[in-house]
Amino acid sequence: MKKLMMMAMMLVASATAFAGDSDALKAILKAKTYAEADALMKSSLANLANDAEKAKAYNKLVDLAYDAFMVQSTIQTENQLNKQMGKEEKPVDENLMSEMAFNAISAAIECDNYDKKPNEKGKVAPKFDKKNAERLWSTVRNQLVNAGQTAAQARDDEATLKYWGLFMDSELAPLFAACDRTAESEFIGQVAYFAGDYAHKAGLKDKAKQYFAVCANDAKAEAQFKDAAHINVLNMMKEGLTTKDDSLRVLEEYKQMLTQKPDDELLLDVMYNYYGDLKDKAAQTALLDNALARNPQSFIALADKGFSLLEENPGEASKFLKRAFEVKPDNAMIAMYVGTSLSLQAQNTEDPAQKKAFYKDAITFYDKAKELDPDMLQAKWGYNRYNAYYNYYGEDAPETKQAEAESH
Repeated sequence: MKKLMMMAMMLVASATAFAGDSDALKAILKAKTYAEADALMKSSLANLANDAEKAKAYNKLVDLAYDAFMVQSTIQTENQLNKQMGKEEKPVDENLMSEMAFNAISAAIECDNYDKKPNEKGKVAPKFDKKNAERLWSTVRNQLVNAGQTAAQARDDEATLKYWGLFMDSELAPLFAACDRTAESEFIGQVAYFAGDYAHKAGLKDKAKQYFAVCANDAKAEAQFKDAAHINVLNMMKEGLTTKDDSLRVLEEYKQMLTQKPDDELLLDVMYNYYGDLKDKAAQTALLDNALARNPQSFIALADKGFSLLEENPGEASKFLKRAFEVKPDNAMIAMYVGTSLSLQAQNTEDPAQKKAFYKDAITFYDKAKELDPDMLQAKWGYNRYNAYYNYYGEDAPETKQAEAESH
């Protein structure tokens, strides 16, 4: 009797241990197309027996999306050969390629989430991660960049964020952590910046911060993108504030960040403007004075100090702006504002000789601004330069006429 009971228990245990796939999983695994499997997945996810089944089901979606992508990719490859041989090229469904790339990577990330959960014995034994990472990382994932570019050119913001957002999500996903990033190193920072920008516009602040952080920390990203990403993150900190306590909290966060990174010029500028938003001019002055005491060559501190003095004391403003231009002699905006400070001094003096000297000096800096930014993309030097020429050379001088022609 005991033997029979033991055999029965063993049979039950064996049946439990080797239980087959659930009906829901079987149906998904039988699907022939991604659309069919995806529909079944959405309707029966809750009916899948456990995390292992969910991982297996999502991997099926990866398989089907990947296969559909590769059909189009293979045609592309064949077309390249056909073109070289003068043969007719076959049509490629770029939209399908992009959609299947998106679906394959999305499903792979979901698969990995379940695949790396502990099993019934408490062990983590992923089955699909290596294969999915290897087959999706390069060709399939790069299609997201192309798709995002196409959507951006069509001004489809939603689709742009869809593709570039997933490109960045996959960059940060554990599934792809060990992948070789050499090939993407030349463009990841730029994609990260634009993905952050689109996420920010869509109100997805957390995503935007993640993407901007990738750009800001990318050693190969262009300075303009790195700086813009950093500024965006800093400015997002003060968005949506509703109370004075909120404002003070953010201010304290800025202070702590500046303590940790005292050479962060962009943070210094954001803090200076934030004090301006709070109408705290004394704090603005103290911030810049402390920065200059610590580093007399601080470009931001010199520039902001010069700007702050421009109206009330253009002579002092000129001193700081000239120093700022010495630090960054390729900055057209600063060159223009040095010229402006000198023009203001010319307007404020009654001494004809001194007035002439100020305008002569101003012309030097306006000309430099013109040289650095001939199309006035940033520094709008046109009218002020013409005005300085007018007052120095006279209305009918050929130099003045030329400056007038160049002012538009």
